[in-house]
Amino acid sequence: MRHMRSLVLFLTLMAVPFGAASADTGKDDGQKIIRNGEQASIKGPASCFTGNVRIDPLYPANNAMRSSGGSVTFEPGARSNWHVHPVGQVLIVTAGLGLTQEWGKPVQIIRPGDVVICPVGVKHWHGAAPNSSMTHISICEEKEPGKVVQWLEPVTDAQYDAR
Repeated sequence: MRHMRSLVLFLTLMAVPFGAASADTGKDDGQKIIRNGEQASIKGPASCFTGNVRIDPLYPANNAMRSSGGSVTFEPGARSNWHVHPVGQVLIVTAGLGLTQEWGKPVQIIRPGDVVICPVGVKHWHGAAPNSSMTHISICEEKEPGKVVQWLEPVTDAQYDAR
């Protein structure tokens, strides 16, 4: 299981630099390097998140590459709303202690190095633990241009605290 987790993480991380190669033009002009800090951070909107969340875009989707990636940092207690992805989502936890839950299932603790693979259409949420921030890399694929997520209702305090 540990070997499989390492393999999935390696393959996922390898996809990021190759995917970023054509992030700008939509065609293969060779490698493109997007430097750390070149893209402005975005505050996670209150319509999609509870608490303070910072989104750092890593690379955008385009005509040649349907996936996009971002680094998302949740302050302690912050979390996403319930949501679904039409083509699924991969989360790679890079720092802190986090929580995630699939609708109707128990809350799970996630730690640095953990990879969360959320299948197509599965209602879920993710965020930081109450006393720790959490950062993850999110990789999503577009079903249609601009369609990577369907935001739903906020996670209630009772749902968040049900650990």
